[in-house]
This record gives sequence, C-alpha cells and structure tokens, in this order.
Amino acid sequence: MNRLLAFVALALVAGLAQAQTWPSKPIRILVASTAGSSIDIPIRVIADRLKDRIGQPVVVENRPQAGGTVATSEVAKAAPDGYTYVMGFNGPFANAPHLFSKLPYDPLKDLAPVALVSGAPFALGVPASSGINSVKELVERIRSQPGRFNYSSLGNGSGTHLTMEMLKTMEKLFIVHIPYVGGPAAAQAVATGEVQAAFLPPAVLLPHVTAGRVKLLAVTTKERFAVIPDVPTMQEAGVKDFDADGWSGLMTRAGTPPDIIARMNREVNAIMADPEVRERFAKAQVRTGSGSAADFGALVASETKRWGPVIRWTGLRLD
Repeated sequence: MNRLLAFVALALVAGLAQAQTWPSKPIRILVASTAGSSIDIPIRVIADRLKDRIGQPVVVENRPQAGGTVATSEVAKAAPDGYTYVMGFNGPFANAPHLFSKLPYDPLKDLAPVALVSGAPFALGVPASSGINSVKELVERIRSQPGRFNYSSLGNGSGTHLTMEMLKTMEKLFIVHIPYVGGPAAAQAVATGEVQAAFLPPAVLLPHVTAGRVKLLAVTTKERFAVIPDVPTMQEAGVKDFDADGWSGLMTRAGTPPDIIARMNREVNAIMADPEVRERFAKAQVRTGSGSAADFGALVASETKRWGPVIRWTGLRLD
C-alpha cells in the first residue's frame, strides 16, 4: 500500500511539473476534415493567434480519412502530455461509436474535452425551380410521392445524412439518400434538381441561393443563424422539437494534466472573444464557441446519447 501511495504521489508531482513547464515544444493539431472546410478555417485562425500567446509553433495537419476517425484515433493513442490535439466534430466524437463496431477509441474514455470552437446549423435547401416555399410544403410533397424524392448529403453517417434521417423518423417520410463526396457536389445536386432536398452547411448552399438556384426553407438549430437571419428554424417552420447542430471542438488524450487543459481552454476562449476573430469566423459562416472544457464534454456526451437511436433506426454501419 505504501508503494502504491508513493507511486500516486510521484505521478501527481510529475504531472504538476509537466504542467508548469508546458509548453516547451511545438503543439500539433490534427484536423478531422479537409483543408478549407468549415472546421479547418476556424482552427487555423486560432492556431495563428495561439502560437504568439503560448510562445511555441502550432502545427495544423489535415487528416480527413474515415470520417475523421483516423485523426481522432491518433490523438486517442498519443502521449497525454498536452502536445497533440484533434479538431473534430459530431461525426468522430459523438456519432462514430454508433456507426463503427470496431472503433479503435472510445471518445468518452480515451479523449479529454478541451474547448468548443465553432458551430453552424445545417440549412434545408430545395431547388428554386421546385416551387416549394416551406418545410410544410416539402413534407406534403414527399408524402404524396413516396420514394420519388432524393436528398444529397456529405456522405454516409455524416451530420447532413443523419439530420434528414431524423426528419424522416419524425414525419414518417420515404425519401432516398444519395451520398456525395464533399459539400460543393452535394449543393450542386440541389441547385440542378438532381436531388430534391438536402440539409447542408449554409456556406455551400448560399452561393446557389445568391444565384437564384436554391431556396432555403429552414435551419436546424433552436435559434436562427445570424448569417441568414431571415431563414426560420425547423421548429418555427412547424417541426416540433427539431434540433441539429454542426458543432466542432478540440480534444486531447485522456489523462492530460488538468492544468494544461484549463490553460488551453482559456487561451482558445480568449482568442475567440477577439472581435476580429469573431468577424473572421462569421465570414467563414460559422459562429464562435465558448465555455469550459467540462461544458464541451457534457455536449459530446449528450449528443452521443441523443443520436444513438436515430443511427440505430437507419441500421447504418460503416465497417
């Protein structure tokens, strides 16, 4: 027992010493998405400011493979020393445990939340040529022609896929899923009428809205999105209790000293509070995050629980 207590005490002292000298080398942030995405842009804005605040280089690397699970798995197996992070989103953090039977990590056990960084609702778009002007009209049209309507998404198991599946379960609809590679292709399919609807990031739909080829019917969060304030929420459009958000944030390896996580959380939140940074996020058509590491952890846990039934209903597995 005395040896065990001595070991615990030694570990605590070592962790405290590590936290006090951190950072003494460059920080790595793996991005679970492609370069230029709505997840990549915010973290690069933060990384550019973070290097000056902590006095060390911050290296950002894109690892979009397997829906972001490759990047997340690497961080889940990294040393718990506060030098390796993953900028991820709903998919690898909350949905993956329900989609993969052999996921090489457990987000709630192998990762430690650091900070909620950004978010944006999905926007429900239809071809402008469809003549559909409301969510109610879309639902009625799909019901009257079951199986004849298609929708695009960013891929199997993506938030854009699961959000439409949630609408299908709530409204008892039959609409066929067609996954595309990337947001531009999925949005183009809506604009040309190749598909009849889609929940997609506003950023990829808005150029088509401006060109008069896509009409936005609603956004998926409980509150309207500041970038498109005239577009109602799904709840305002008549779908009770509808809520889906495309959030993203930073995680690191579980076991990382709490003082390091708290420092990173403070730095990231301070950077996001800067008006210039908020403006850059807005130009990327995402909102800035906020809150403690514990707040972000609670969000991940609640989202994991909430989306499980939807994924099980679809019967979708990715391995």
